[in-house]
Amino acid sequence: MSNTGPNAERCAGMEDKLVEYLDGRAKPAERRAVEEHLAVCSGCRHRAEDFRALWGALDDLPVISPSAVFDASLRARIAAEPAHRGFWPRLAFAAAALVAMSVWMASLPRGTTDQTEISRSLVEADFGMIRDLPVLENYDVLSKFDALSELPASPNAPAAGEVTNETRE
Repeated sequence: MSNTGPNAERCAGMEDKLVEYLDGRAKPAERRAVEEHLAVCSGCRHRAEDFRALWGALDDLPVISPSAVFDASLRARIAAEPAHRGFWPRLAFAAAALVAMSVWMASLPRGTTDQTEISRSLVEADFGMIRDLPVLENYDVLSKFDALSELPASPNAPAAGEVTNETRE
């Protein structure tokens, strides 16, 4: 029912009613409306003929029923399926997930579209980096800082590699 002419809107409306009409389930008023439309619209009339031909071909096919063995094995498999646990465990899981999601969403920082607040936070971040700049400039010195190796050894200190009672405990 891909009519693009003046009956295009009616064709779209007839699409749902056509199957009921062909099955004989349409009410008398709908039946008359479909018959009037089919008399005018060749596209819908061809579609209805195609449906009739298809259903005729399907009616000619032999009816196949499952064997008794298949039917019995299917019923046994269905009976062997575990019973569903019920509604309450699912409800409890859903409620716990909802509470967890709510707590997580509440802990997130609030988004803002205020440009002044965004620019203020960017300026604070820049000043924070400037404040830490002396530490960053001396990174090489700090990374190689081994102040304890330059301290003189005390007379009571054990020699390197020597184990004392204090170090064992």
